[in-house]
Amino acid sequence: MAKKGQKFRVYDLEFKNKVLKEYQEGASAGYLSQKYDIPTGTIFTWTTIIKKRGALGIVKKGRPTIIQEKDYKERYEILKKYQDFLVTQEPKKR
Repeated sequence: MAKKGQKFRVYDLEFKNKVLKEYQEGASAGYLSQKYDIPTGTIFTWTTIIKKRGALGIVKKGRPTIIQEKDYKERYEILKKYQDFLVTQEPKKR
C-alpha cells in the first residue's frame, strides 16, 4: 500500500522491454534489480502483465475515457415503461 507522500518511479516502455528481454534470456530478477536499481517486485509485475495482456503498454488502468450512454429519448422511454410497470404492480400489493 502506498504511503502518504510516496513518489513512484515511471519507466518508459523501451526500458521495461529491455529489462524483460534480459529476464527472459535467463538473468535473475535480483541481478536485474541491482543492475538497473529497480525493485524485484516491479520486474515480476511486468512479467505478470505480459502474461495477462500479451505486452506492456497496451491497456491503461482506470475507467475508460469514453462513456457510452444511451441517448436521452431512449432513456426516457425506458423510464416511462418502468413507471407504467410500477403503476400496474401497485394494486397487487394491497
